[in-house]
Amino acid sequence: MPRAQQRKKKTPKKRETLIPAETPSSSQKSRPTNTSLTRSRHLSEQSGPVSNGSPRDDQTPPTRKRRYRPGTRALLEIRKFQKSTNLLLRKLPFSRVVREICQELSSLQYRWEATAILCLQEAAEAYLVHLFEDAYLCSIHARRVTLQPKDIHLARRIRGSVNSFEIF
Repeated sequence: MPRAQQRKKKTPKKRETLIPAETPSSSQKSRPTNTSLTRSRHLSEQSGPVSNGSPRDDQTPPTRKRRYRPGTRALLEIRKFQKSTNLLLRKLPFSRVVREICQELSSLQYRWEATAILCLQEAAEAYLVHLFEDAYLCSIHARRVTLQPKDIHLARRIRGSVNSFEIF
């Protein structure tokens, strides 16, 4: 066999779509009753869903999820959270943690008002945000962009926080 014949690749056949001359009314069935459809139209009906015949159906590409460049999404989230005054932690899991800690420290069962837990959550979030700001400054000072646990340790040590519970 000559090489020219060996290199020849088979190209897939394109499906032809026909626009029906009449659009079926709502009372008629969705399948057209015209028997003069070409074979390719008939095959495309069997293989997948039937289009309504508008030319835009074949031309619209499938929608893709937007892909952001690295770091862009993080900046968008930072701006979003800086604009809002909402709490960052969920209320119910935070209240569970508060009740669990209270139960571990005392043998009595305490009852909490919703406003008391909300006050505690506001204070805890303000403390954590300020701590992360200081820790991030420590990481920038070390010529790094990534926040590491040693930055949080250093921020707490410089701040002079009382370490009754060693978390980090």
